[in-house]
Amino acid sequence: MAQAKRTIPTLQPLHDRVLVKRVEEEQARRGAIIIPDSAKEKPQEGKVIAVGKGRVSEAGKKTALDVKAGDRVLFGKYSGSEVKLDGEEYLIMKEEDVLGILVS
Repeated sequence: MAQAKRTIPTLQPLHDRVLVKRVEEEQARRGAIIIPDSAKEKPQEGKVIAVGKGRVSEAGKKTALDVKAGDRVLFGKYSGSEVKLDGEEYLIMKEEDVLGILVS
């Protein structure tokens, strides 16, 4: 049986918006206490999947975004709107909601 090829979503954000996939933290187990998924906070770290073309000023000039596809970013706790594409959950947010780029 052939395996289904996994595709990256084809959503292109507009203007100064970015499409982010949350990066799940690895589960660290300490002692015998296991925290259920429903009690865990959602991670505030993600990977940028796609970016818009840039901001348009009142004068009509386009300004490129500072983030690019592939960047690992931190964002605010309640930032963005959740969207579901091909069964996967993503966030779409304005670039100003991104707090910083993680550099390793």
